[in-house]
Amino acid sequence: MAAQVPTEALKKLNVGEPATNGKAAKPEEGNGVDHDSDDSDEEGEEVTAPAAGGAAKKKKKNKKKKKKKSPTAQSDPPRVLMSSLFPNKNYPKGQEEEYRDENLWRTTNEEKRHLDNLNNDFLTDYREAAEIHRQVRQWAQKNIKPGQTLTEIAEGIEDGVRALTGHPGIEEGDAYKGGMGFPCGLSLNHCAAHYTPNAGNKMVLSQGDVMKVDFGVHVNGRIVDSAFTMAFEPQYDNLLAAVKDATNAGVKEAGIDVRVGDVGGVIQEVMESYEVEIDGTTYPVKSIRNLNGHTIERWSIHGTKSVPIVKSNDTTKMEEGDVFAVETFGSTGNGYVREDMEVSHYARRGEGHAALRLDSAKRLLNVINKNFGTLPFCRRYLDRLGQDKYLLGLNNLVSSGIVEAYPPLCDKKGSYTAQFEHTILLRPNVKEVISRGEDY
Repeated sequence: MAAQVPTEALKKLNVGEPATNGKAAKPEEGNGVDHDSDDSDEEGEEVTAPAAGGAAKKKKKNKKKKKKKSPTAQSDPPRVLMSSLFPNKNYPKGQEEEYRDENLWRTTNEEKRHLDNLNNDFLTDYREAAEIHRQVRQWAQKNIKPGQTLTEIAEGIEDGVRALTGHPGIEEGDAYKGGMGFPCGLSLNHCAAHYTPNAGNKMVLSQGDVMKVDFGVHVNGRIVDSAFTMAFEPQYDNLLAAVKDATNAGVKEAGIDVRVGDVGGVIQEVMESYEVEIDGTTYPVKSIRNLNGHTIERWSIHGTKSVPIVKSNDTTKMEEGDVFAVETFGSTGNGYVREDMEVSHYARRGEGHAALRLDSAKRLLNVINKNFGTLPFCRRYLDRLGQDKYLLGLNNLVSSGIVEAYPPLCDKKGSYTAQFEHTILLRPNVKEVISRGEDY
């Protein structure tokens, strides 16, 4: 889920202008998946045996019951609980990369390896969330087609995530335990981020659209944030390739003690080495300079650190234990987004709250606190919980500074934007690209 940079912050950071002649990085391969099965049970069966004097006598004989095998493959659509596919919770690792240069010692240092082993719950939750993301998105990539409504697409992805986590999110507090880390974003064409359909939306995906699919999965508040772009016309291939390669370059550059401004420079160089021809006109691919990657904290999608996607003088260092969403956006337009269209994404702020006078706002805040906490939500999620006539209360929460609204972020009309994103864990002894898969 994209982090927007205020205009004033851009000026302070002295972000870079379009770069030239970068070389694209190649995406890495993902990991395979192994599955286990449950143990068998036994039950007794009655048999007849001859008794003394010729009378028949019944006798118990043990007979092995057929093994109850746990599922070994995901269903279509995805509905098999992830813990059923991995009963031992041995979820696949992400792509592990050794630290480079002055941090190479971390790979073999015993103290760092011991610290890493202490993070068992942390890694288990993250790897489960990542595997859910992979399985749901790979289903989506095969099944999303022009002619479907955006509501149908979003609900298909969200229903899959909820089924695999085992948290449908209907009972009070259930969505807080696991499920959607934030709403499924389906931003089309010049819209780069933060668009999901509200109730009654009739928008249909068309053959000529470029759609960013950005959704989060959380397990116990540990959020995997990953995104990809879909297009159905070959003329957009270079735009998608530019952004995918830029994201991979940023992921490769990231690491402990690396300065985020330097990561942005690498991303921009790769991104802006590309051009794309659309309908006979050639466009340079530009990094969207006021969108950023970001750290992820428990129960909070946007942490305190940002990762620019253009070169800047931001000397903030990445540190051991950080979780980063490295996301890049490329555009054929201005390379700058503004708020536009109807708001759908919201999140409760973590800090203290102002006093509320509207009863509807108080009731809605209670619903938000119990079901989402500080996790982002959308209007459709309130609808699922049976809330109605809540807009007045919701707007009051926003105006009071208790809830933050995230409007869609758009470049100029007629332009096309693309996005790719991965979540990385800066573990003590290795960097893990937790969301890496065979698809991207």
